Amino acid sequence: MTRPTPQVLGNHTLRDEIRDYWSDRAATFDQDPGHRIAEGAEMAAWEALFHRHLGPADGRRLLDLASGTGEIARLCQRLGYGVTGLDWSEPMLERARTKLPDVTFVQADAERTMLPDASVDVIVTRHLVWTLVDPVAAFAEWHRVLVPGGRILLVDGDFVSRSWLARAVSGLFPASVNRARSRHQDILSQVYFARGARAGAVARMVEEAGFADLRIDTRLGAIHRAQAPQVGWRKSLRRRSEHRYAISARKPEPDA
Repeated sequence: MTRPTPQVLGNHTLRDEIRDYWSDRAATFDQDPGHRIAEGAEMAAWEALFHRHLGPADGRRLLDLASGTGEIARLCQRLGYGVTGLDWSEPMLERARTKLPDVTFVQADAERTMLPDASVDVIVTRHLVWTLVDPVAAFAEWHRVLVPGGRILLVDGDFVSRSWLARAVSGLFPASVNRARSRHQDILSQVYFARGARAGAVARMVEEAGFADLRIDTRLGAIHRAQAPQVGWRKSLRRRSEHRYAISARKPEPDA
């Protein structure tokens, strides 16, 4: 994959622009269906996905990367993990701390966490990988932070390249053009996965970072069905036509 070249305006880097973009969206982020996890069927579907890949929580230390307003942290706390949330946007973290005052949230770049070696048992992300500037460095960083035997779960998708069905659906319901969307498209054009984060390519990079026992799971239908009443049938149809997936893996333990 040919990597796009990020633009640098003065001292303002692509990472800064990504941080600023999500900071500007923080105030209304939970109002966008698909970001906030609704109680009931949707929460149950997310819990089932996490249990399928991570097993029982058993109080393990979990790091929620790009935690945003804390929805995945909320889910993981309910499951019984000791949760730390990490995000680059302080406005997002302000809302997460209000929502979950007994969870630790720290401001840092998910690609450069500054956390100690082998300090967490589980790492989870939702819709972070496709925005990474340097996924090779990010996966190496996450490998470093995990304990030997620790597990990682990435929930993501290819929101760029589309199947014939996705193209047909998008043609029926074209997205409106506004300043926020224009900023989003400009950022997307510069990230590593500007041409789409396909599960196979992401999994290979995760494996090259030293992870083992990789699983690619595209069985996200229960989540999509549960979200349908909130997002509406048009957006629901579009989401089901996209390449969405979960990837889980384990950091091997040293040879005895």
